[in-house]
Amino acid sequence: MHGLVIKNTGSWYTVLTDDGQLLECKVKGNFRIKGIRSTNPVAVGDGVTVNSEGWIIDIDDRRNYIIRKSINLSKQSHIIAANVDQALLVVTVNYPQTSTTFIDRFLASAEAYRVPVILVFNKTDLLDADEARYQQMLIALYETIGYQCSTISAETGEGVEELKKLLPGKMTLLSGNSGVGKSTLINRLVPGVNLRTAEISDAHNAGQHTTTFSEMIPLEGGGWLVDTPGIKGFGTFDMEPEELTSYFKEIFHFSKDCRFSNCTHTHEPGCAVLKALEDHYIAQSRYQSYLSMLEDKDQGKYREAF
Repeated sequence: MHGLVIKNTGSWYTVLTDDGQLLECKVKGNFRIKGIRSTNPVAVGDGVTVNSEGWIIDIDDRRNYIIRKSINLSKQSHIIAANVDQALLVVTVNYPQTSTTFIDRFLASAEAYRVPVILVFNKTDLLDADEARYQQMLIALYETIGYQCSTISAETGEGVEELKKLLPGKMTLLSGNSGVGKSTLINRLVPGVNLRTAEISDAHNAGQHTTTFSEMIPLEGGGWLVDTPGIKGFGTFDMEPEELTSYFKEIFHFSKDCRFSNCTHTHEPGCAVLKALEDHYIAQSRYQSYLSMLEDKDQGKYREAF
């Protein structure tokens, strides 16, 4: 029997079969997918084959997936979702603040697996004048690189209707740090779903986890919204240092003019990327994110600070 994994609670998987049944299924302990060392070999969005005893026995080839390093097992990965058409990365300038390093790591991972990303700047209603200017600066930066940006207030509903127009007929991953308002946004996008929301911790201006598992929510106009737990860090996985350049659009653009084909863009003479950085064609924050990912590969570890 064939179906689609629409929910993962860790040990159990809810599968929507092709004939409309909902089955609670499990995966055998030794189940591994094509060499991917993952803490969750099956992910939401996977097409699967289930036997009569409720065991998942095969997985369809994946079109793409979003993956990150497992926080506790640095040599293993965690697949956030598979076969997605686009991702909404919800970010906030404050309450809590999303770091540009986190944004850039997510974007680079999405580039690696060919997943288009829309940056959704939430909580615009809470920003003071300085924060609003900083948000505009970030939007200008990412739009110049080529990323679509949207500003909303999930709390008041401002901008949500425009965002809703991007969803019909597509499988859309919703991701971001804990506390950026993903659950509130989903409640706006999918009336009646009533996800639990939580207050921001005053002590650390950080979010609290309200979603503890990944789940696909059906949309009225067709398509799915993939709700995922808030991510505190985003360690990159399964990327070679020489590949990193191509996952930063603007760095890749200038790298074609470097003197050496194997330039790392850190110290080499005739490096067009360093020249573009000096001339402000590449943002310092983006370059620092690139360096931090190079450092990941050098040290072979997950950087929890991000």
